[in-house]
Amino acid sequence: MKIALICTEKLPVPPIRGGAIQILIDGVLPFLGRKHRVTVYCPDDPELPPRETKLGIDYVRLPRDNYVQHVGKALQEARKAGKRYDVVHVFNRPKDLLVYEAAMPESRFVVSLHNEMYREHKISEEDGLRSIRKAKRIMCISDYIGKTIVSRFPSAKGKLRTVYSGIDLNQYKPIWSKRAQAARAELRKTYNVEGKKVVLFVGRLSAVKGPDVLVQAMEHVVREIPNAVLVIVGAKSFQEQMSKYMLQLREIAEPMMKHLRFTGFVEPKRLPSIFLMGDVFVCSSQWEEPLARVHYEAMGAGLPIITTDRGGNAEIVNHRRNGLVIEDYSNPKAFADAILYMLRNKKEAERMAKAGRELAERNHGFEHVAKRLERLYEEAMGAERK
Repeated sequence: MKIALICTEKLPVPPIRGGAIQILIDGVLPFLGRKHRVTVYCPDDPELPPRETKLGIDYVRLPRDNYVQHVGKALQEARKAGKRYDVVHVFNRPKDLLVYEAAMPESRFVVSLHNEMYREHKISEEDGLRSIRKAKRIMCISDYIGKTIVSRFPSAKGKLRTVYSGIDLNQYKPIWSKRAQAARAELRKTYNVEGKKVVLFVGRLSAVKGPDVLVQAMEHVVREIPNAVLVIVGAKSFQEQMSKYMLQLREIAEPMMKHLRFTGFVEPKRLPSIFLMGDVFVCSSQWEEPLARVHYEAMGAGLPIITTDRGGNAEIVNHRRNGLVIEDYSNPKAFADAILYMLRNKKEAERMAKAGRELAERNHGFEHVAKRLERLYEEAMGAERK
């Protein structure tokens, strides 16, 4: 098949600036590229050329200003030149699909949803219905996202397919492997957590991610385990220019600073090793999380996982099988109890961590994701012919 993958206007591919969608696209390209001719459309970046072909994959990088119009024009030009795609996959922008379909009407279109993009404040009823009619298949990163679509647009139900994401299993090594042990020791030295029990949080400092709840939970934890620390990955410590939430968080965190570590921004290529620092991973999401990819990353690193029963998180973390799922998600004591359980019950924590790694190896490598996408594209091709 000739396949076009159209990224959002946010970040480029490869994911030199991060981004869950960009990491997913970059991860499946080596596998899709073995059998198919793939072109990636994404925003430009000063560190990347406007056009290039690498390992058989074509990249077209376009200006961020009026990005949708630039992509539409590029598709029109490709069509005029006789280059037409069998499948065009539009990532997380169902409204933009209408522009792209007009530019290349012979193609079969797939749209994937990584957030709640069919909510009222994201897309009108008219555009929502039109995009659903135009799309041959609608990919969701979790069943939860699919349910949010059907709740507003019941006609979408037959086109929905859940395609869970994944990781590069060669990059994520479990903490018990010999290769990981040396990296783990070095990281713990770098971040001054040698001899500590490390609770790992990966994400931004925002209310929806719940770091305030986690910091309050640590107050309970350190009373029982004084050498416990919370390492916050991806965020700097408190800066001069802060939001109201950050000011509140700083006030909560002030008495706990000796038990907190901030890594600052971590380049995407370093993330697989960063997870090796932890003893337990916690996702403290307070909002209806579509399904945070940090769960796949923690499973890959062989960490026991604590997460919230919000959105799609519990679809891949099964309570007491490969992690602990907290229903009382806004209660710091609930997190403290779960963290203490993991740190005190080493064998149980290891059992859940190994179950998570086994799940990742069985179903959540990028090779598995690529196969699921291939099936999705084949369905879209078949739907066109009916």
